Formats: sequence, structure tokens, C-alpha cells
Amino acid sequence: MRAMRAEQFSGYEALKLVELPKPAVTDGKVLVRITAAGVTPLDHTILSGQFHHSKPPLILGNEGAGVVEERGGTDFPVGSRVMFWGTYGAFEDGTYSEWIAVRKEDLCLIPDGVDDVTAAGIPVAYLTAQVALTLAGFRAGKTVLAPAIGGSVGNAVTQLARALGAKHAISSTTNHAKAEQAKALGFNEVIDTSIEKLGDGVRRITGGYGADIVIDGIGGEVLSEALGALALGGSFITLGIPQAAKQPLT
Repeated sequence: MRAMRAEQFSGYEALKLVELPKPAVTDGKVLVRITAAGVTPLDHTILSGQFHHSKPPLILGNEGAGVVEERGGTDFPVGSRVMFWGTYGAFEDGTYSEWIAVRKEDLCLIPDGVDDVTAAGIPVAYLTAQVALTLAGFRAGKTVLAPAIGGSVGNAVTQLARALGAKHAISSTTNHAKAEQAKALGFNEVIDTSIEKLGDGVRRITGGYGADIVIDGIGGEVLSEALGALALGGSFITLGIPQAAKQPLT
């Protein structure tokens, strides 16, 4: 099978297209033919050598979507469309390949009406967003700030908070064009930090109250400004290794 493998962790030039045997399927695993692979900030962090638990050579990609080909049983019959995530692409070979052996407990059927490309990008961002909101004590009526509408987690937190009844679901971008695009897509509480400071935008939207919950995956100056926008008694959650990649998706 073909796979994109990092031969060492020295940047994108270390990714090589290689031919490898199709993975063997052992007990408890399901053979999935990959149709779409998700790309997350963790891939960049590993490839840049800043995630010291991974060892090369390694096929990256810890989320994906595909079709069951073997050993899915009655839960995941052959031909089922599935999405999944896990330690793939970090501690074992991941989804940047034509086939992968996936633990059955990591699989989820893709709902009708969701295409494979969309499904491949759902597990990491939306599960992370759900866990973060739960840990922060979210409930309907709370105000949530998740910087970086152009990032997967910032976007997912904003969507989920709004769908779950947030009073305000606020995000941000450093780019005016992205701010306009976000508004066109229905994100009406996006702060354009090219013309307004993050904290000022939060106070403007909330009438000076601030954010009950801040979920930040950027770090650095954004983290500092977001802390300043936190309401009295609010909750702040920071995710991953902020600014490890030094290329925040804002």
C-alpha cells in the first residue's frame, strides 16, 4: 500500500511516499480502507520534533474516515462508512495511508448525509470541544470565548456552544477577510483583532460582563488577553501545547 511516512522529525521535507505491506488485522482490530485523513496541529508538532514521545519512522494522522473491509462484525459490517481517532499517528502508524488496522472501540459509524472528508475532520476537534466544555462546567446561558475561528477546535467549540444554548459564543481572527467570511457563514460574534483587541471585543459583545468560559488552544499573547476577558468566577481551559507549532490557525 502507499503511505506518506515521516522518515525523521525534521519538517515537511521528511515526509516520503513509501510502499508498505497492507497492515495485518489482529483480534480486536478492523481493517479500514482510508478515504479521507484529518490533519491536526499535532501532526505539525510531531513533524517539527516538538512532541518527544513519538519515534520515526512514523505514518502521521490520528483521525480519519474510511470503509470497513475486514473483521468489523455485526457492529461494523463490511462496507460500513466509519470515522475514528486515537493514538494513531503519534504512538503507532496513522491515517496517511491507504489502509489501517483500527481498534473496534475507536470506530464510529458516519451518519447519512455526512461526506467522508467532513467526517475525517470531526473526531479530534469536536470531541476535544465537547470534553473542554464539559470540564469547564458549560450549561445553557453561559458565555463562551474560543479564540481562532479558523482553527478546528476554536471553530468546533463555537459551534457546539451555540448549538447547546450559549448566551454568547465568541471567537476571533487576526484577519479581516476571515472575519467577513465567518460572518457570511453565520458566525456573528467573531472579533477581528486586526482592528480591535480581543478583550475589548469580548467586553463590547457582553456589555462589559466578560466570558464565563474561555477555551484556548493558541497560547502566548492570545492567552494573556483571553484571561483578561474572563468574567469573575469564570473557567479557563488551555489545550495541547499552545504555540508549539508557532503557526496558530487564527
